[in-house]
Amino acid sequence: MKLKLLSALALTALVSACGGDKAPAESAAPSDSTKQIRIATESSFKPFSYLDNSGNLVGFEIDLANALCEEMKAQCDIQSQDWEGLIPGLNAKKFDAVMAGMSATEERAKVVDFSDAYFNNTLVLLGKKGVDLNVNALDGKNIAAQQATVSADYVAANHPNAVVKTYDKQDNAYLDLSAGRVDGMMSDIVPALDWLKTEQGTEFEVKGEPIDINDSVAIAFRKDDALKGEFNAALAKLKESGKYDELVGKYFDQNIVK
Repeated sequence: MKLKLLSALALTALVSACGGDKAPAESAAPSDSTKQIRIATESSFKPFSYLDNSGNLVGFEIDLANALCEEMKAQCDIQSQDWEGLIPGLNAKKFDAVMAGMSATEERAKVVDFSDAYFNNTLVLLGKKGVDLNVNALDGKNIAAQQATVSADYVAANHPNAVVKTYDKQDNAYLDLSAGRVDGMMSDIVPALDWLKTEQGTEFEVKGEPIDINDSVAIAFRKDDALKGEFNAALAKLKESGKYDELVGKYFDQNIVK
């Protein structure tokens, strides 16, 4: 089962009605012979992975990680890391897997292996309401994006005359957008729509249509790690049992469909 986002009409309905914090998440309960799996995430990507008011890691990916570990009868140790350190830390064996809204790009696949996809992503351009900003005409515009993401890569590749300003965290890009220090922001659709519902995001909107870049989000592993097969088997079982659907329904609007 793959996730797809509906067309602009559904998007409009949805709009009207996501580091280095090292914060631990609640983990699947261990047993005497439980396998330990260390999972890294990045905590400024609501509703996938973020910190609640008590500083605890929560979100769709946190719940999904715990459900996967429960299915594998393993104990999850989930920690937040800086985005740029996720793949280097994985390959340095600081952790065993990465679940951080990470796109399974060809470039990343040169250095890590990816699981089956657990989310399909599209991009959107955010801008201030009432301001003319066209997703097809960004020459000379200052566009924010989180660094080392498909959002930043898309703007750089498709709008070479735009000025791409990159940020270590998604939250810092939102800050510059809301302060008027950039003209717009390119983002994955789900965290962007979530931000538009906040007080900070009320003066902003999606400009134009969502951008389909054939982007799949998956779990990263070290090359040739057998853990990939275990996670794929567990993910398939969660989808078959309905648990995956339950988690999707908990965090995402009905405009996200299978």
